[in-house]
Order: sequence, then structure tokens, then C-alpha cells
Amino acid sequence: MKKISIIAVIAAFSAQLFAQTDFTGIDMHEFKTKGTISYTIGEHVDSFPASRRLDSFAINSYETTYALWYKVLQWAEDNGYYFQNRGQEGSEGTVGKVPTANGGFQPVTRVNWHDAIVWCNALSEMEGLTPCYTYGGNIIRDSGDSIACDLADCDWAATGYRLPTEAEWEYAARKTKTSIQRGDIASGESAMFSAEDVAWLFDNSNGTHTVGTAGNKSPVEEGLPMPGSGNPNGSGLFDMTGNVLEFCWDWYGKYEDTNGFAAGPRYGEGRSVRGGAWSDETLFYYVGDRYSFDPNEAYTYLGFRIARSLR
Repeated sequence: MKKISIIAVIAAFSAQLFAQTDFTGIDMHEFKTKGTISYTIGEHVDSFPASRRLDSFAINSYETTYALWYKVLQWAEDNGYYFQNRGQEGSEGTVGKVPTANGGFQPVTRVNWHDAIVWCNALSEMEGLTPCYTYGGNIIRDSGDSIACDLADCDWAATGYRLPTEAEWEYAARKTKTSIQRGDIASGESAMFSAEDVAWLFDNSNGTHTVGTAGNKSPVEEGLPMPGSGNPNGSGLFDMTGNVLEFCWDWYGKYEDTNGFAAGPRYGEGRSVRGGAWSDETLFYYVGDRYSFDPNEAYTYLGFRIARSLR
């Protein structure tokens, strides 16, 4: 009887949610080039900016929503995966619970870096793609295995999903249709749009919001704003500044010019985190700003977005 009730709740949630939209939470934006992409990471912000070169890649237009997280979580736990943290719906949800119509399209929070890479592997396998993250040649399916996660290898040629590198993240945050924006402003900020027009920050929000809605000024009586109804950055990506901070692949460290394709140091104490958030714990939100978080840390202002290699 209990199992039937749970199924009914999930079915009711799905019906209500998808009656509003066919939004899946995945909309990969491709940055393609015949050669390599070149730019300066940390420009205008970091004391030691450095040259970076990128191969073609794709990155999600949206932060990972709790609805998408939960869908993959259910599949993963039925297929041999284990998660140290089961995630929360935005800043106010309940850990591990069925998504709600009001918050399912808010970003997943209360997951750590280990959870994020294991979830990426699960999403890859669920879609029949080759997972990116392995340890000792084995696919990582347990986020509680800190040794495997911290020493993970990333197969950059794999077809599956992964976290963006710091260099990929900053490029996607700064790229416009015609150029690269400065590093000392919010992603998408311009003469037309202030930071508050493109980002949910500590001074215009007291919690997370539906992804892609920063700058949507629809009256409250019109109902919840739809994902993607706000103002994107110059590449059409949403929430690259604000809503929640986002994990990157790299260990945090000083930028070096010695390897233009660098994805951070091989080892470290904290993983690089980008983007600013709704919380006053995250006062730095310029696209060039960086944070370092222990890969075991999980907060209501910390999430992630997915990327893929294009080979």
C-alpha cells in the first residue's frame, strides 16, 4: 500500500509539472570551433591571470534542477549507485523528498562534489553514454568512497556528462555573440542589464528560484515563472551568476601558463566553485571570482551544472 502511494505521488507531481511545461532540465549549449578556443582566465579579477585553450565542449543552459536530480537519483539507486547526500529542492526543500510543483525546477542543493560527479556518471549510463569518471579503471558509482572520488580520472574523450572545467565555465560565463565580456562584472551584465537583471543575488533574493528566471518581472498573480523566462547571458545561458554556486572539476590552485589546456592541479584541498549565489555567504559574484570548497561540503547555496566534451 505504501509503495502504491509513493508511485501515486510521483505520478501526480509529474502530471502537474509537465502540464505546465515540457522542460526537461537539459539544454546543452555547444561551443564549437574548428581549432581551439583561446582566452585569458581570471582577467580583470585575479592577480595572476593565465592563457587558456579549450577544445569544443557543451554546457547546460541551466543549473541542475532538483526534478532532474531526483529522476536520475531514482534510476541510479535502482542500478547500484550510492549517494552520500540525496539532495534538496532549492534552499527551502526537504532532503531526498519527491519534487514539488513549486520547487522542482529550482536547483538541487545540499549535494557535495563527490555526489555531483557520481550523479554525472549515473546520468551518462541512464542515457546509454560512456561515463567520464573512473578510479583504477572502474566506473565510480559510490559518492561515499572519498578516495575514489578525490583521485578520480576524467576521460575527456568519453561521450557522457561531467562537470565543466574552470576554464570552460568561465569562458561560457563571459562569452557573448561577438566577443568576451570583462571578468569583473556579473555574467550577462551590460549597459542594458544590471547584475540584478540577470542574477538572483543576496541583495535581490532570500533563497533559490526557478532556474533561468532572474530578471522576469511578471506579476505574482500570473503564477510561477517558467524556466528560461528570465534574462540569459551573452551566450544564452542562465544563472551563470547567482541562484547557486556551481562546482567545477578542478582542484583550486594558482593559474599557470605552462599548460594552456590545464584543468587545475592534480591534487589539492578544495575544488573550485564559481558563480555567486542568493546567500550573503557568497558576496563575490563576478564571473572571474573563485571559491574553494572541500569536496565533502554541501550547502543550500551550492549546486552544479553539467557539461560534455565534443569530439
